[in-house]
Amino acid sequence: MEKVIHVEGLYAKYDDTEILHNVSFSAFKGEITVIIGGSGSGKTTILRHLLGLIPVEKGYVSLLGKDISGLPEKEMNDMYHQMGVFYQNGALMTSLTVGENVAMPLIHQSNLPKPLIEDIVRMKLGLLNLEKAYDLYPSQLSGGMLKRVALARAIAMDPPLIFCDEPGAGLDPVSLESLDNLILNLRDQLGISVIMVTHEISSILRVADRVVFLNQGKVLFEGSRKEALVSEVQEIKDFFSVLRTDHIRQT
Repeated sequence: MEKVIHVEGLYAKYDDTEILHNVSFSAFKGEITVIIGGSGSGKTTILRHLLGLIPVEKGYVSLLGKDISGLPEKEMNDMYHQMGVFYQNGALMTSLTVGENVAMPLIHQSNLPKPLIEDIVRMKLGLLNLEKAYDLYPSQLSGGMLKRVALARAIAMDPPLIFCDEPGAGLDPVSLESLDNLILNLRDQLGISVIMVTHEISSILRVADRVVFLNQGKVLFEGSRKEALVSEVQEIKDFFSVLRTDHIRQT
């Protein structure tokens, strides 16, 4: 299988505190790789390294076959065009309509004419069942719709790789399942590879093809979802046990 991400021996420190210790894992084309672990395990730090927000000081990070640690600025900018980011809070501009929000990457990163940009935006919104939301403002949308608009913007440029940071945060179980199913459909229809950080047990069980489990900045497990659920590593067993208990309480 083709690797879209490969991390090898990654270390990271904040001041004198080691956050990541010899982290290594891979993500593969057309799969949803879910990075999980307890609070403070290093999930967000890994995501920031993958997005190029934190420079790689020790270790190796490859995206779409390119080592990003020494990538010239122009090539890194080209790399960003192949990446979509689905932020936890949506990060939508409240003064812009849904259509204008989704069009932003196309306006700033392409030279396409306005009529074609509008056609593309309407198509992306249609993929996420948001056809009628084109002229609405974020304040007029439900939480679930806001998430879908943010996802539509993430796929506006047809990136082969999407990063999702706690995409289901704050959603009720029905809206969360709907969002998960849309992400699965995008994977299947568009062949998109997804890297997701989440703590939602139902999402992990629904969407994960591959699981990377972090504990105190170290990778304790890397493998399929099925393998993760039957792992004998005590920290993983405890993690899923706690999440299942919390999930039952919420439903």
